[in-house]
Amino acid sequence: MEPEHKQRILAVTSPLRAVCRIRHKCLVLKKRRISVEQREARDGERPGAAGESRLPSKSRAKAAEYFTFEKVPVKSSRRRRSQKKCKVLYPNGSRKYLPEEKKSKAKNCLLLLSIIIFFQVYNAIENLDDNVLKYDLMGLEKTLKREVFGQTVAIDSMMDLLKDYLATHIHNKPLVLSLNGPVGVGKSLVGRLLAKHFRAVLSDDLVYQYFVLHHCPSEGDVTSCQRELVLGISEMVNRAEEEEKIPVLIFDEVEFMQPALLDILHSYFQSNQTSEFLNVVYILISNYGQGEITKFILHNASSGVARQLARSEELLFSVQSSLVHIHPLWNQADIVPFSLLERDHILECFLEKMMTEGYYPDTAHLDKLSSELNYYSVGELQYSVNGCKYVDSKVNLLH
Repeated sequence: MEPEHKQRILAVTSPLRAVCRIRHKCLVLKKRRISVEQREARDGERPGAAGESRLPSKSRAKAAEYFTFEKVPVKSSRRRRSQKKCKVLYPNGSRKYLPEEKKSKAKNCLLLLSIIIFFQVYNAIENLDDNVLKYDLMGLEKTLKREVFGQTVAIDSMMDLLKDYLATHIHNKPLVLSLNGPVGVGKSLVGRLLAKHFRAVLSDDLVYQYFVLHHCPSEGDVTSCQRELVLGISEMVNRAEEEEKIPVLIFDEVEFMQPALLDILHSYFQSNQTSEFLNVVYILISNYGQGEITKFILHNASSGVARQLARSEELLFSVQSSLVHIHPLWNQADIVPFSLLERDHILECFLEKMMTEGYYPDTAHLDKLSSELNYYSVGELQYSVNGCKYVDSKVNLLH
């Protein structure tokens, strides 16, 4: 308790002592100033002392008694400097406090806003990942690359488009994928694998697989085909909207589809529709554009560009231009060109088929079977004319 009592006494007496010291200092300075003025006044009287000495002492004393308005002597600059240099001394027992730094509340608001934005962005990314995981696109990609030979670039291009589209549920237009290429390169196989995968992760009701020659043959009634197609698309889209999922519609053999049905599909590809018809994936499979693709591969086989044809802007523009002449619906489609299969890919097709049928995979036998097919020869490279289309029939002849 004694130290606290002393601190209280010091807190009261320290300012008083400081005031006393300041007052004493002021009195000393005042006395010094008066003595200096008197000294200067005496020095100023000395030059005229000889003339004034003639006056009687009485008159001089009398003149000194009268008050005059003479100017006060100006202080010297040296004196001013000394006064400015004087510092007020504080008692040793007192404390000196620095000015308090006030923290701005705006910094806290800015920090809180940054945290909120971070969590919103993080949640948005998590939601995108959740949507992609819901469709199991990684599993689909692995299945396609394992089952389909020689189309790695086309599969990568198609999966990039699917991932970007299926990451969100709200879109301003449907996704239209057009799988184009020569016969026997794996387009229909990809369509079947896509249908099988999305039926597993979504449901049978949200996957619509339409085979043109089966659902609407050329000699069939076009009006009934139109009615059936419109009804099937509408029911599936409405069901998917209720479940907040994106349906997948796969149309195979589009090269046999009649113009009236192409017009109906074209109407569904437009952006001026209700929201449920904008959240749909359409996949069109056809042999259209196979001439442009074959020509591009054979002309660029030696340069290595043919292996990246799905990334070639020149080829995509050429194929899409030829498709637009057939029907304008391909203006809204993303083209995925499928490449010709090389000799090694044909061997893999034979090996897969023979393993499925239970045959021992003899290398010499595989070479013999693959040599019976027709090929385009470009230098040391060989491209199958019909892909793996006749592999099944060749293996079946072994029974």
